[in-house]
Amino acid sequence: MKKQRRNTSEEQSIIDLYEKEGMSTYQIAEHLSTYPNKIRRTLKKHGIELKTRSEAQKNALSNGRAKHPTVGRKRTTEERLKISSSVCDYWDSMSEDEYKDRCKQAFVRWHAMSEEQRQNICSLAIQAIQKAGKEGSKMEKFVLQELESAGYVVQFHKKSLIPNENLEIDLYIPDIKTIIEVDGPSHFLPIWGEEKLAKQIKADSQKSGLILSKGYLIIRVKLTSDFVSLKSRYELINSLKSLLSKISNKFPPKGKRYIELEL
Repeated sequence: MKKQRRNTSEEQSIIDLYEKEGMSTYQIAEHLSTYPNKIRRTLKKHGIELKTRSEAQKNALSNGRAKHPTVGRKRTTEERLKISSSVCDYWDSMSEDEYKDRCKQAFVRWHAMSEEQRQNICSLAIQAIQKAGKEGSKMEKFVLQELESAGYVVQFHKKSLIPNENLEIDLYIPDIKTIIEVDGPSHFLPIWGEEKLAKQIKADSQKSGLILSKGYLIIRVKLTSDFVSLKSRYELINSLKSLLSKISNKFPPKGKRYIELEL
């Protein structure tokens, strides 16, 4: 009986620290000299909905338990890569049950919004896509910046490369006659419907055919997700640099001038 009372008291203490004191599972674990998973299991056992990482950070900042990590300083590339890697590892090691919980929480948050809020988010998303189409996506700009830093001369959103064809090339490296096309999820998934996807696939195929017929080499970077971690971005850049180095040394024959990289 004594053991049972001790466990109940400890569990109530965990609940109070989490709900009333606003402490995170990591802070509670440190406070009680235990591990975070035990704290999470206890909270779930008593039906306590866990905060998302974002909510926990916001709470820690508001009650003064933590300082904002970016205010007043700029992180180095090494620091950003380390953070990106840890986030990737966190999601990769997440259990199926926890992943489902996360999806459920996102679903609840979305439907808890007003119709006006949801419409505003959708409107901003459409505007962002339209802007990316005109000015280039973040990934395109990232690839441009990194390749230029590596010494390549890159033409961005090049038009009229192929005469009499209304084509715009994402990135063109004239010195080695190489074109890089960065294709987002809408090139592979029916985000805007099956009919638009079929048209997009056909347009991409025709574009690739025209490029190859004029003697250029094309590298298609396939982004199958809207979110690409910084770690994955740099892995892509390293792969591109390796490919471009080989192309510079020896331009491939006709049958090997179409290359795909997938993230």
